[in-house]
Amino acid sequence: MRLSWNEIRARAATFAAEWAGQGYEKGDTQTFYNEFFEMFGVRRRSIARFENHVKKLDNKSGFIDLFWPGVLIVEQKSVGRDLVAAYDQAGAYFDSLKEADRPRYILLSDFQSFELHDLDERQHASFKLADLPANIDKFGFILGVQKRTFQDQDPVNIKAAELVGKLHDALEESGYTGYDLERFLVRLVFCLFADDTGVFEPRGIFLEFLETRTNEDGSDLGGWLTKLFEVLDTQEDKRSKNLDEDLAQFPYVNGDLFKTSTRIPDFNRSMREALIEVSAFDWSPISPAIFGSLFQSVMDRAERRRQGAHYTTEKNILKVIGPLFLDELRAEFERLKALRIAKIARLTEFQEKLSKLRFLDPACGCGNFLVIAYRELRLLELDVLTEIFAGKDQLILDVSALSKVDVDQFAGIEIGEFASRIAETAMWMMDHIMNSRLSLAFGKSYVRIPLRKSPVIRHDDALNVAWESVLPPDECTHVLGNPPFIGHALRDDDQKAGMHRVWGRDGQVNRLDYVTCWFKLATDYAQKNPTIKIAFVSTNSICQGEQASILWPPLFRSGARIFFAHRTFQWLSEARGKAAVHVIIVGLDFDRDGSRQIYDYDNVKGDPHMSIVPQINSYLISSPQIFITARGRPPAGMPKLFQGSKPADGARLKGPNGKYVTTSNLILDEEDRKAALARESGIAKWLRPYVGGQELISGEWRWCLWLKNATPAELKSSPEIQERLARVKNGRLQSPTDSVREFAATPWVFTQDRQPSSSYLAVPEVSSETREYIPICVLDENVIGSNKLLILPKPELWIMAVLTSAMHMGWMRTVAGRLESRYSYAPNVYNSFPWPVVDDADKAKLDASAKAIVAAREACAPATLEDMYDAGGMPVDLRKAHKANDRLVDRLYRKESFATERERVEHLFNLFQTRSAPLVAASAKQKRKSGKKS
Repeated sequence: MRLSWNEIRARAATFAAEWAGQGYEKGDTQTFYNEFFEMFGVRRRSIARFENHVKKLDNKSGFIDLFWPGVLIVEQKSVGRDLVAAYDQAGAYFDSLKEADRPRYILLSDFQSFELHDLDERQHASFKLADLPANIDKFGFILGVQKRTFQDQDPVNIKAAELVGKLHDALEESGYTGYDLERFLVRLVFCLFADDTGVFEPRGIFLEFLETRTNEDGSDLGGWLTKLFEVLDTQEDKRSKNLDEDLAQFPYVNGDLFKTSTRIPDFNRSMREALIEVSAFDWSPISPAIFGSLFQSVMDRAERRRQGAHYTTEKNILKVIGPLFLDELRAEFERLKALRIAKIARLTEFQEKLSKLRFLDPACGCGNFLVIAYRELRLLELDVLTEIFAGKDQLILDVSALSKVDVDQFAGIEIGEFASRIAETAMWMMDHIMNSRLSLAFGKSYVRIPLRKSPVIRHDDALNVAWESVLPPDECTHVLGNPPFIGHALRDDDQKAGMHRVWGRDGQVNRLDYVTCWFKLATDYAQKNPTIKIAFVSTNSICQGEQASILWPPLFRSGARIFFAHRTFQWLSEARGKAAVHVIIVGLDFDRDGSRQIYDYDNVKGDPHMSIVPQINSYLISSPQIFITARGRPPAGMPKLFQGSKPADGARLKGPNGKYVTTSNLILDEEDRKAALARESGIAKWLRPYVGGQELISGEWRWCLWLKNATPAELKSSPEIQERLARVKNGRLQSPTDSVREFAATPWVFTQDRQPSSSYLAVPEVSSETREYIPICVLDENVIGSNKLLILPKPELWIMAVLTSAMHMGWMRTVAGRLESRYSYAPNVYNSFPWPVVDDADKAKLDASAKAIVAAREACAPATLEDMYDAGGMPVDLRKAHKANDRLVDRLYRKESFATERERVEHLFNLFQTRSAPLVAASAKQKRKSGKKS
């Protein structure tokens, strides 16, 4: 039976009395610590060993008096000996250990006094043997109960993921794969956690069972595990009377975790060793939120991409749940805590309010969001209870009656069965951790085993199941999560069908990202209960470019408004092969009057700063709600920006291995150009540099055969050209596009020839999201701009200065589309941009500024634009030139400087609205006139 803290304190008092005045290092240490661990009902031999030999960094050998790998070093001295020297000695042992074995705690003792150092929390406690009963809770880690500050990217979590991944790989290599492997791993990880946190008693029985009851060659390990899983699924009073004693000490778990039988792997020696290694690891400090990362660690990479799964850090999850509900609840608690009248009654009501909250994650994956939300709600409840019972005798309370927040307040929908089972298990693990915290605070052991309540995790497709069947909307208070990120080009047939079920087929909804389905369904779900608040992580593309004007009008018509938003930042995963994507967080509610919060990032990897704003529009800025729809023309008086030339020169040929490959024939890379010239040097006069955005930035230019001015005789005289043109003709004839097939008759010209006859301004169509500025250049008319380049003929340098300014870059980052996470510049970014009003003097200053930027680039030669505009290594003089240009352009819009990019964009949006209003009015007037005539 689990000992209560009161019972442990009583044992500690007896222990202290028996050892008072005694203690000789050589003769008594082992007896002392065997009895010390027995106070907690733990067998020392199952977790720690005496006289552990280590080789210190100075190459001298030593012996740790007692060593519990990953948890504890004990340095024991005789009565009255110096503990300062003992700490130095323990530190030398610590430094010599492998990283995985380095413990969190160091205990120093001379039998009559103790010094306990918590290296993670950087705390230490000193007390006499006689005071051990009053300080016994500081050793809660022996039972797997410990106060812990949850850390983002905690190395212990990452190490656990790596160990489970290693075990998975060993199992998979043996031929043990698929559903059985997934189910087996979930069960194993629960056992590992339970063995170190007090679910299994005494602590360490699972590891001891593996080490002492299974053959070293692993031959019988599978059979023992099969029997163990059966025992864990059987109530104690229904077990065989002849059950093995070691198996009989494991508890009944319930919760369906061990219910169904699965095929068990056949172990060998190395597989057994891998399992023992992961079992010997200390799982007590693990956050169950790591379960998502554990799952990603063992998922097939291609499957992970298909599902759009991105598992995340606790820090980022808190960015969702903080403004969604937690910050408000914490603030309310602080107000109640300060009351002088009816404080206890109001706090009791507040706890009841916490127990009535209901959460739905309709794309819950492995439950990371639900787990962290539950943990934070339990931590808040614990603070409430501590305040309610402050000053009372907390050691006699019935702890099981104190907590009202439970796992059944949380629901999820998950398309993957393995992930849904992990989500359930992770919630139970977190429940146990929080019950342990409650036990520490109120002095009574509390374990909810066997499991009575469960989170509602539905294994189903969220786009094909009624959410109200999982959690009725009138009971729900919050919808949250991280739906899958899948662009329209990557969706499979099932996902396309899901999109059509949610959005239908009318209009441009097919241009939307897959994640938008969850926004639509969530706002539909909330129509039946407009008190529901919603917060989702999303690709930032849904608030940029064409998607912003497609997605948000129907959501706003439903009554939703954006009440908080994290603008673009980098979303990291804790998993092996971790994904790093650029995302936003959008919070929706149906309250017209509540406050609004925008979280900005100075850079995508930093911490945000929050500001209260009067409104948030679909571009996640504090400006009136307007949509930047496609415009085919530039502002009056401005030259037109357009795409470069497209060759359509590919031909499909069968290679030597029998597979078909597509070849380019009018376009040549440097190696191809040299080979062609070696075959026929005369074609040199027809070769022109051919540059798209990638070539412009990387400096690795390609070449093209520019034959539009060649005579028929010149074309026929070149075998090299004739051979290439034959392939171009054949390729164009196979095209499904009518206009391309028509060009088969003239294979020597590009199907889209937009090359200007003058120099031109070149804007890369695609550029990395990490660059502060898109590198914009002036190119000579002999450089052929590809269709991956945007061209502005006869450039005026003042236009280049504005286009490369922070003002225009901010506009671009807000309204441009994305290719994956990279910027995708389009003519509409240029056409919709609110240009400054400039006179000749302004233009002269801007010309000089653009020339300064060009000169700073030339001074960096032969560095490429890619090198020069690297996010972390932009040359000092080039940066200075850009910053001076930014200040110059800023002052064309207003005298006051702009503190942030968001300020710039908000100013531009207000300007856009002001300038658009007369155009809209004129258009309406024209329509009225047209109507009268008809």
